[in-house]
Amino acid sequence: MAEGIGASEEGNMKSSKLMEVMLHPDEAMALGRMYVAARQAKKLANVGSPTWAFCYDMLNRVSRSFAIVIQQLPVELRNAICVFYLVLRGLDTVEDDMALNTKKKLRMLEDFCDDIYKRDFVVPDCGEGNYKTLMLEFNNVTEAFLSLDEVYQDVIYDITKRMGLGMKEFIPKEVETKEEYDLYCHYVAGLVGIGLSKLFAACELEAPKFATAMDALSNDMGLFLQKTNIIRDYLEDIEELPAPRMFWPREIWGQYAEKLGDFKIPEHREDAVMCLNHMITDALSHATKSLDYMQELRHKRVFR
Repeated sequence: MAEGIGASEEGNMKSSKLMEVMLHPDEAMALGRMYVAARQAKKLANVGSPTWAFCYDMLNRVSRSFAIVIQQLPVELRNAICVFYLVLRGLDTVEDDMALNTKKKLRMLEDFCDDIYKRDFVVPDCGEGNYKTLMLEFNNVTEAFLSLDEVYQDVIYDITKRMGLGMKEFIPKEVETKEEYDLYCHYVAGLVGIGLSKLFAACELEAPKFATAMDALSNDMGLFLQKTNIIRDYLEDIEELPAPRMFWPREIWGQYAEKLGDFKIPEHREDAVMCLNHMITDALSHATKSLDYMQELRHKRVFR
């Protein structure tokens, strides 16, 4: 967390976090449980084969909050979802790398689902930092993938194929309409929800209906989370170099500004807030369906 910042700044950040906890004492116990879970989860990076050690180490390095909860799942499902996450993270790294030649990127997105069956599959010159390490040593992920039961492999392959082909549709296309916005979010997040539901059913921790009958609710859950991320990441995305890739639909933001970049200018604050409210209202349209999905879950650790 302290990478790239000075000691005094790191100290200020810790003090700020401590103050937040003191202002919300009712959350202290939950934070304590999360801290213990995080410590236990990190131990997984140092056990088992070198292949699985790499996978769990990378999971902790390239995920935000997912690593802690994934590593608390029952072992069989835990391994499958760890690999599922890393495969899709690899695919997403290809999509996000703006330095990749477009023609090469399109080919990689289409072939990624087949490449995960190759034990020596690696992707040089892609990504940065921990993402680059993941791609350079991706053969560990494919090795772990090939060790999974076929029922899990089939789900991961299917979702990877559909997601890669979907990502291709939006390179270098901009999101113009609300319909295209929903479609993009389906490809990059709704499919994740559908895949997770199928994995829940495959390991028999959840009812068989999660394999087929929960696709619509799974998709809504994914759209809700993805739209939250897209809204939150506005400034980071629009300042990306060499050129930003934005997914706010023109059908919405075009009602409030001539250019999407106008919203970061102080003079456009009022319009920016109105546009933000519109985007949030759109995201909230998936909230009740997300609750409906979670209500169907029965296993405590799957629910978490």
